[in-house]
Amino acid sequence: MNRPTAIYSAAQVRALDAFEIEKRRIPGFTLMTRAAQAALDLLRARWPQARRLAVVCGAGNNGGDGYVLARLAQEAGLETLVLAATPPDKLAGDARRAHDQWLAAGGRAHPFAADALSGSDVIVDGLLGTGFHPPARAETLGVIKAINAAKRPVLSLDVPSGVDADSGAVHEEAVRAEITLSFVGLKTGLFLGAGAAHAGVVMLDDLGVVAPALPAYAPVMRRIAEAEIALALPRRARDAHKGSSGRVLVIGGGPGMPGAARLAGTAALRVGAGLVTVAGAAENIAAVTGATPELIYLPVSSITSLDEALAAASVVAVGPGLGTGDWSMRLWAQVLRARRVAATEIPTIVDADALNLLALDPIRLPAGWIITPHPGEAARLLGVETAAVQADRLGAVRELHSRYGAVTVLKGAGTLVASGTGVPEIGICDRGNPGMATAGMGDVLTGVAAGLRAQVDDSALAARVAVLVHALAGDSAARSGQRGLIASDVVAELRGWVNP
Repeated sequence: MNRPTAIYSAAQVRALDAFEIEKRRIPGFTLMTRAAQAALDLLRARWPQARRLAVVCGAGNNGGDGYVLARLAQEAGLETLVLAATPPDKLAGDARRAHDQWLAAGGRAHPFAADALSGSDVIVDGLLGTGFHPPARAETLGVIKAINAAKRPVLSLDVPSGVDADSGAVHEEAVRAEITLSFVGLKTGLFLGAGAAHAGVVMLDDLGVVAPALPAYAPVMRRIAEAEIALALPRRARDAHKGSSGRVLVIGGGPGMPGAARLAGTAALRVGAGLVTVAGAAENIAAVTGATPELIYLPVSSITSLDEALAAASVVAVGPGLGTGDWSMRLWAQVLRARRVAATEIPTIVDADALNLLALDPIRLPAGWIITPHPGEAARLLGVETAAVQADRLGAVRELHSRYGAVTVLKGAGTLVASGTGVPEIGICDRGNPGMATAGMGDVLTGVAAGLRAQVDDSALAARVAVLVHALAGDSAARSGQRGLIASDVVAELRGWVNP
């Protein structure tokens, strides 16, 4: 088992399974046995003291995996109870063969009963497979609720029962697994929506299946890998200087709003930008530079021109603490005007209130720009409700990229990054933690993206690495606990992650 990056749709994984069976002549039951053995090996490694297993089996191949696992566990000396959520006489194909072999080995398939779960050390969830789409039938929902109510560690096979394997949607309730062992390929629903919370730790055993190099098997998305940090940030040259590390201009910090711009500017410095200027309301100068004297401050009045500052910048970040009033609209207009008159494109990160101003007057942005909406801002940019964005985050990030043209970062649990031309490449970050759901975290990400883009001549790579570094720094900051984590804690951890 390893940490692969490729993530597929459920249909693609079923097609890979069929390809292995039909083209490579690997019997389906062989794959089922491999899956069961992999699950048993993981179970014994994770819970070495467990002696009593309850294996909940459904009707399809997911249930078949459970029956084979039960037989192998019994052979290994574990006390194994099989609870059949589907009458065995309704089983067919490899699942029926797995059931019959379990009986031949002396096992029994007991009708599912919730109270039977209480004596187990670990519950194996083999109830539903990748073909499930919410909502679950009433009797199936009852089984799922009983598994959760048992308060025992759960190993889910392939996908936690009740989770849509593609969208991660959960209609009413789904199994809450401690570990999900996915087979053949990772499924998108394990990383999207509620699926990520229900899946727990996600692991993969590919069962020896290798995806052919054909367009039909191109991954839907890929996990952003730590190797990309080293790719983006090689060791600096001995003669490097602040000018060679990029000049960032942060535009924001409206009246009474110094914090957001300061966080963004400080984050840009902490990831290695050579020089950072914050342009904001004059009253904020002490609050910004007093806390971070390394920041240059440009007081902006109602008549200040940003032309000189924009011309000197190698990267612009606009939006943190900007507001949406007349002062804010004038600064946003200057950024857009600089885009039109500059001899070369100035890479720009658009966040927070700049996104709200963009939503009021939508335009297509340069491909080298980066937009970083949270779900509410994404909803305004798309003219839909926030719930619609969250229900289909993959579709939302694709539409944002298509409509606005820029590299798109859709923030949230499982942040998505869309980039490229035509069908966009989608990266997903599976790092980070709920403690990061506090004020200022988005401003820190904006600064990280700007500081990295100042050093990396590729907006897509800079955005992907920014998302990952931000999340990893958040995880480092959470070592003392998630509750009470603040944005400044994350800023303090950034430096360690940009020096791989």
